[in-house]
Amino acid sequence: MSAQQNKDAMTEEDKLPERPDTPCVAVCSTTFDEICRGCGRSVVEVAHWVSMAPAEKEQVWKRILSQGYPRRNK
Repeated sequence: MSAQQNKDAMTEEDKLPERPDTPCVAVCSTTFDEICRGCGRSVVEVAHWVSMAPAEKEQVWKRILSQGYPRRNK
């Protein structure tokens, strides 16, 4: 198989950027609303993270990074 064929055979999952397994920074708090103050995910996203498809996780990653998450207390 040529290099071009290998490139064409890549799946959408193969094209996603490398990210940590989870955006969790162990600063979990949804005290005031439905969004975690540490990672920026919604309660539903946190609960379903392990069963989400890689493309779904990437959508969440893009959103939370654009909003300045994940945040660690300094």
